[in-house]
Amino acid sequence: MTPLKEQTCRIMIVDRSEVARSIISHILQKEMHNAYIVTCGSAEEALEYLHREKFDLITTSLLLPGLDGLDLCHEIRKSEKQHLTPVIVVSSDADRRLLREGFSAGVTDYFNKSLGYKRLVEFIKDVSQRHSGLVGRVLYVEDSLSTAQGTQTLMEKHGLYITHVTSAEEALTLLKNTRNNPDNARENEGFDIVFVDFFLEGQMTGGDLLYAIRTQLHCSRQEMPVLVITIEDNRDCQAEIFHAGANDFITKPVIEEVLIARVKSLLLIKHQYNVLKRYSRDIYKLETTDSLTGTHNKKFLLEEGKTFIAQNPNVCMMMVDIDDFEKINEVQGHIIGDHVLHLLGHFLASSFPEQAIVARFVGKKFTVLLSDCTLDKGKALAENLRQKTIALKPEGLNITISIGLTSSEGTTKPKLASLISDADSALHTAHEQGNNRTCLYVSHQID
Repeated sequence: MTPLKEQTCRIMIVDRSEVARSIISHILQKEMHNAYIVTCGSAEEALEYLHREKFDLITTSLLLPGLDGLDLCHEIRKSEKQHLTPVIVVSSDADRRLLREGFSAGVTDYFNKSLGYKRLVEFIKDVSQRHSGLVGRVLYVEDSLSTAQGTQTLMEKHGLYITHVTSAEEALTLLKNTRNNPDNARENEGFDIVFVDFFLEGQMTGGDLLYAIRTQLHCSRQEMPVLVITIEDNRDCQAEIFHAGANDFITKPVIEEVLIARVKSLLLIKHQYNVLKRYSRDIYKLETTDSLTGTHNKKFLLEEGKTFIAQNPNVCMMMVDIDDFEKINEVQGHIIGDHVLHLLGHFLASSFPEQAIVARFVGKKFTVLLSDCTLDKGKALAENLRQKTIALKPEGLNITISIGLTSSEGTTKPKLASLISDADSALHTAHEQGNNRTCLYVSHQID
C-alpha cells in the first residue's frame, strides 16, 4: 500500500548542448535531493525514453537537431502515458512561433533562457511543485462495476493506488479499521482521499458515508478529503453534497482531465495536512527534548507521565543524580561538565526500553519512569545502571551516581507528583548515606 509522501521527482532535460544539460542537471541535483534526472540531446532520444519511462516534468530547448521543442511537445501530447506531463520550453526569447503555436502544441510554460541556469532551476522547482505527481491511495466507492473498471484504470494510469469497494458500509468498515489499527496510525499509511458515488444503492448512500466520515470518524476536510461523483448537476444537489461534508464533486460521465485535476487538488490538501501534522510533531519534540542531553525534558515528563502511569498499573520511578558534579564544573570547567551530562543522557536513554520515559528533570538530575516494573525489578535495574556508570568514564573522569527509587505497588491511584516526590526523598537519603548507592522509598519509609 503506497502512501502519499515525498516521491522521487522524475525530470527530463532535453537540450542540444551537452554543457547546458550538465550544468542544469548538476544544479537540480543540488537543489532537489529527490530528483531523478535524465538528459537527452535530441527530441528523438527523448521520445525513446518516454516510450519506456514516465516523467513528472519535461524541459526542452526550442531549437533541437531534427524535431524541435514544439514538435517534441506535440508527440508528448499524443502519448497515452505522458499526455498530461508538464512541458517547459526553454528559448532565448519568446519568439512569435512559440507564442503562436506553443500553447496549442500543449506547452505548459516557457522560460527565457537569457535569465540564466539558476533561475531556470528555480522555475523548474516551482513548476514541479505546482504539478506534483499523483501519488496516493484512493478509496473508490462505486456500485456500478462497469463504471468502476474504467475509472479505476484511468486513475491507476496516473500513478494512483486504488482500493475499490461497491458499498458505503464496506468503505466505512475499511476506514474504521485503518483508523483503529496502530500499524496504520501513521500518516504514511491508510487512505489519502475518498472518491464516492453520491447515489449508491443499499442501506447507506454516498451521502450517508460522507456524513459518517465527518461525524463518526471525526475526520476534517483536510484530514480526509472526499471527492463526490454524481449524475446531477444542479444547485440543490451541489448544496446537499457540500452540506454533507464533501470537498469537491464531479459529474458523470467522467472527463479525465477534470477528474485528475480534482484529485490532484485534494491530494495537495492531504499533503499539506500531513506536512502541518509533521511540523506540529516536530515542534512538540523540540519543545519536549532537552537540547544538551537528548533525553526528554521536565515538560515532557509532566505532560506525558500522567498518561503513562494511567496506562501502566505497575510503574517504577528512578531519580538519578551525578555525585559531586559541582566539582567537575569547578575543576574541569563547564564545557567538560556539559559534555559529561550529554554522554550520561545518551547512556541513560540507551539503557532502558524505548517505551520508558527518560527525562532530564533539573540540572544534573534525571528521572526514569518504567512500566511493568516491580520494586524488586526496579532495584536490580538501578543497581545495574549504577555499576555500568562507574565503568562509563566520560571524558576520562571517574563518576558515580546515586539513585532514589519508588514504585506504584500497593497504590490504587498512583500520582506522578507523589512518585517524583518519593523518588527525590529516596535520592536525598542516598546522598546522606555517602553517595554511589540506591535507596528505596517504600510505604513512606526509606530503606
